[in-house]
Amino acid sequence: MPVTSVESDAEALTMTLVADFPVGPERLWAVFTDPRQLERFWGPPGWPATFDAFDFRVGGYAKYHMTSPQRERAGGSWEFTAIDEPRGFEVIDAFADEDGNPIEGMPSMRMVFSFVATPEGSRLTNVSHFASAAALEQVVAMGAVEGSTLAMNQLDAVLQGLREFAQGKGTRLEILDDQHVRITRLIDGPRELVWRAHVDPELMRRWMLGPDGWRMTHREVDRREGGAYRIAWEPEPGTEGEAFGFDGEILLLDEPRRMVQTEHMTGTDYPSTINDLSLYEEDGATLVTLLIEYPDAETRDAVLATGMVEGMEQSFRRMERVVLG
Repeated sequence: MPVTSVESDAEALTMTLVADFPVGPERLWAVFTDPRQLERFWGPPGWPATFDAFDFRVGGYAKYHMTSPQRERAGGSWEFTAIDEPRGFEVIDAFADEDGNPIEGMPSMRMVFSFVATPEGSRLTNVSHFASAAALEQVVAMGAVEGSTLAMNQLDAVLQGLREFAQGKGTRLEILDDQHVRITRLIDGPRELVWRAHVDPELMRRWMLGPDGWRMTHREVDRREGGAYRIAWEPEPGTEGEAFGFDGEILLLDEPRRMVQTEHMTGTDYPSTINDLSLYEEDGATLVTLLIEYPDAETRDAVLATGMVEGMEQSFRRMERVVLG
């Protein structure tokens, strides 16, 4: 993970994040000054950012909002106060309302981004300066340390490029905390087609099967926010196993980029998960990212122990072969 430390200092009224990357400072500069690249990591997992404005000049403003799986919004704004290309820049960072205006009564802070060359690449140092100890305590209590760590640890895929970062590595699992895991898979194909493969019942039937020897017996998707879905599978003759299925509700739909839905094992009292699917295309390849929220670590471990990730890899290979090939 790139982040090496996040420390708050009550005497200096600062919070400092340090992260190391295997690229030069110029590459870091390019990522932090391009809103489209910023959107890929600035929000923590499950809260991706959308930059609605980015006027990169001293006196200019950037305005963004982050959206949770339940469609909650959290806004922010930057006022650019200093720019020193490619070494860094400074902003006044504030919590913002839906119009991008700072929220009265919420803390704002001076945030300094610094990019320095190292023998291995470069180091990002991000220092937030607070006006009071109360403001620092409030931001830390809101989860700033955990959120900024998770956000910055997403930067590797952006800095390296999708193909270098993920090609040939198959379906990858990251355990983020007791309740969250992130699963990624690079698909060598356009986002539009990968999206259709995830939402078109006829295409789903051709690839979303897990290990060989299974077939999809039911596929019903009401493709709208608030819509229900149900999917079921059964083993082919001669294959061991019992039929099973999932049902749930679509919570958020942003075609062809993001879909959030609940997932419950049909006919059981097992708790539901929240599955947050996002697709990003670069150079003709699509990175599939699935962020899963479990009710607790016990449920997380039980599900992963079923071989879910291995089954997903077999399904993705089938997608590349029979849908994209």
